[in-house]
Amino acid sequence: MSDAFRRIDVSKQEKAEIAKFKDKKILDETALDELRVELLRLINDRQGLNLLLDFSNVEFMSSAVLGLLGQIHRKMGTLKGKLKMCSIHPQIYEVFKLTNLNKLFSIHKDPAEAMTKF
Repeated sequence: MSDAFRRIDVSKQEKAEIAKFKDKKILDETALDELRVELLRLINDRQGLNLLLDFSNVEFMSSAVLGLLGQIHRKMGTLKGKLKMCSIHPQIYEVFKLTNLNKLFSIHKDPAEAMTKF
């Protein structure tokens, strides 16, 4: 399944699908556009999908990624799905805190912890 995606590795767990970002840096518009297409294709009209976004590879990302995450969050809400995030590096988590997005998103230490929340 993950062969279909360039920017994310997708795996299926018991309770959720995990999309692990492949890139260390998500900074340029091309990467962001490809991520948007791939994530929207992954959740495409799938009612009740449980999705975990794993940030363990990501060391830097542009603020535009936050906008994309908001878009994914809203789409998951309309589909009655659950979105969780995990393994966010401390310097990136600071941005989530500064923008209060840590209150909007369900963010967990690692995949194992996140899986218990679905």
